[in-house]
Amino acid sequence: MSWRKTLTSGLGVMLFLLVGWGTGLAGKESALVPAETVVDYIHAVLTSDRTFYTVHVVEGMQRRGVIESSEHWRSEKALPLPAQFFQESSRLAALTGVKVQYRLISLHPINKLSGPTNEFEKKALEAIMADPDRPYRGFVTEGGERRFQALYADNAVSPVCVTCHNAHPQSPKRDYKLDDVLGAVSISIPVPR
Repeated sequence: MSWRKTLTSGLGVMLFLLVGWGTGLAGKESALVPAETVVDYIHAVLTSDRTFYTVHVVEGMQRRGVIESSEHWRSEKALPLPAQFFQESSRLAALTGVKVQYRLISLHPINKLSGPTNEFEKKALEAIMADPDRPYRGFVTEGGERRFQALYADNAVSPVCVTCHNAHPQSPKRDYKLDDVLGAVSISIPVPR
């Protein structure tokens, strides 16, 4: 047997063993990832994307006088506000059919639709306001479907966040400072019963 065939065969066996190990076929390990870890992964991606958009796109473009952000971004040919960027991303994710849901919620929402929708979310927001470093997680039933939901503190990462929240005519709270908790990022995924 040539060295290429030996190497190819060896790599094939190693790949089979790794895949088998990851799927639980070759050992006791399982490829199943706990729901808590899955939502942590999703949160890391969402927060990174939104922070980048807020700081480097919205704040950066406004600071240079290139383009402003606006609540009415479609009609004013402006950038979407960071919350709207997040909302549109969530809407597009829902179209994929994977049933991951995420949104921004607050005890002091500018948009009344962004308030807590149930007792779980109300308790979670209160817990996050008391301890922003600790996510609030649990199982909920929504429309007959069992879901794992986690809420994470949503901080004002840029002066743009603070200015918008403090100046908006519908804002019920107008004394935010940089790094204050504005509310929470809520992530919900389906889980089997």
